Amino acid sequence: MDVEEVLAKMPEPRDAPEFALTGNQDEVAAERKPEMSEERRAAKALEARLLGGDRVLKRRDVASGAGVSLMSARKLWRAMGFPNLGDEDVAFTVNDQEALTRVVAMVRDGLMEEEAAISVTRAIGQMTDRMVVWQIEALVEDMVVNQGISDAAARKRLVAELPAMIDPLEEMLVYSWRRQLNAAVQRLAVRAQSGLESSEEGRDGDEDDAPLPLARAVGFADLVSYTSLSRRMNERTLAQLVQRFENKCAEIISIGGGRLVKTIGDEVLYIAETPSAGAEISLALAEAFSADEILPQARVSLVWGRILSRLGDVYGPTVNLAARLTALAEPGGTVLVDSMTAASLSQDDRFVLDPQEPQNVRGFGEIQPVVLSRGTGHGLVLD
Repeated sequence: MDVEEVLAKMPEPRDAPEFALTGNQDEVAAERKPEMSEERRAAKALEARLLGGDRVLKRRDVASGAGVSLMSARKLWRAMGFPNLGDEDVAFTVNDQEALTRVVAMVRDGLMEEEAAISVTRAIGQMTDRMVVWQIEALVEDMVVNQGISDAAARKRLVAELPAMIDPLEEMLVYSWRRQLNAAVQRLAVRAQSGLESSEEGRDGDEDDAPLPLARAVGFADLVSYTSLSRRMNERTLAQLVQRFENKCAEIISIGGGRLVKTIGDEVLYIAETPSAGAEISLALAEAFSADEILPQARVSLVWGRILSRLGDVYGPTVNLAARLTALAEPGGTVLVDSMTAASLSQDDRFVLDPQEPQNVRGFGEIQPVVLSRGTGHGLVLD
């Protein structure tokens, strides 16, 4: 059979489908596209609500709309903690452009310089990032415990349950920010000078911390044997221990009028405006951990001196000395202070001071530690 005969016996080719010729490819793609799952639809709806709309803008669109260069916009986005995006990524909403415009307007109106705007933006980004992670984990843990579901199931269910919480959580955030801003203005501006004046006693002006602008009592509390304990705990037990530790510290420090600066695993750093307030908080922490049936005991130290407050943290020799003294402190219901702090508390009969043998402290030379314990009175009244 020759080639012509073979070709003659082959069926005629059918016409191509009409949609292939008339430009209806989108309909075919839609027919083939798998249906979006309920979970995915819920996640998309939640994103649209949280972002205030769909992602319709590229980064150059947002920068242009705010009237700034792309470089300036990227500085602010990096400060906020946003990931780096390409020119073709449609990742921004109209709300993103409005937020950038507001920050730029504060610089243009002379309310702050660009460097300050970046620092303020970074504070918002870092604090809210930690806050939302904390909130999500708390909500997931609540569902695991009270609804009897797995961690993975709780994380999926959160997407469906979160919309009902958005408005009250947002209102609480704004309320708390205003209260905290007022308190910070009082501490860091209105009462700053009086704190410096009260720290003058016993100083000659040559101290390492003399140039620093704030006088504060700086304390550390460090759980004993936390590392060895954590190795023997499962995830749930370790989470409960960490939460109990942080909750107890936050409660006592707040009642005492101090500020919890940060927690680092098994350690908490806090400050107070006066030596006596710091001493009351420190003794309350030491006593609370000694009495707790679940938490291990803690080593606690306190130093009164001058500090630098930046980026939500505190710095300076006072902070470093307090950290060093923590390692020397004995666990139990007492607190270790330095001689300068002891001198500032010596006339207060609420406290008993017991000088110890001088010790060589790394970075500070010879220091005389003093054990601080409870004198008269009942200390902080805890609920």
